[in-house]
Amino acid sequence: MAIIETTNLHRDYQDGDSIIRAVDGINLSVEEGEFTAIIGPSGSGKTTLLNLIGGLDNPSQGEVIVDQKEIHELSDNELINFRLRHIGFVFQAYNLIPVLSAKENVEFIMQLQGKSAKERSKRALELLKAVGLEQQAHKRPNELSGGQQQRVAVARALASKPSFVLADEPTANLDSKSTEDLLDIMHKLNQEEGITFLFSTHDQRVIDRAQRLVYVEDGKIKSDTKK
Repeated sequence: MAIIETTNLHRDYQDGDSIIRAVDGINLSVEEGEFTAIIGPSGSGKTTLLNLIGGLDNPSQGEVIVDQKEIHELSDNELINFRLRHIGFVFQAYNLIPVLSAKENVEFIMQLQGKSAKERSKRALELLKAVGLEQQAHKRPNELSGGQQQRVAVARALASKPSFVLADEPTANLDSKSTEDLLDIMHKLNQEEGITFLFSTHDQRVIDRAQRLVYVEDGKIKSDTKK
């Protein structure tokens, strides 16, 4: 079953007198349990496409259906609530809250969902263990390496039990060892728990691990290959 579906998706931006077509008629279907990378040169539309799928941007034309919900039709409040319960995000900048510990950062999204303190604590510790950071649970982001912060971000993305995880250049700021560790963790979560991952990336190491490669250029899908 398709968990993500876009139909004739466009996103245009005004640049002075010109119109920049960042996404140009993309039709994409992602099945549950996929480990897929959207690849292509800088400025090809990868991040814009991910932002449209995640409801962080609105299409100029076309449809985005996530978990059988037409998210482009939702009000702002409905969209916030939908993202909170259905989509996990991992960004290259980590976006952790500096004054909170690793555990508190993972718990934060569950707090927004109204989960009890006991439930939040239990799941946060389980997730930190899954990403190999149970010993660092009470450290703040500035006490963690870049790779460790990104693993906290992955744990946080999974905390809400999302339908899938969108990862925008998640390895861009990481060294080789941290990248391999992070990819091992995400691949294991995909294989053992069936979590769907959709990446945008330039990183050959991510490309090598992906099971499907969607090549985007000039806002269009040029090729779509399953390994």
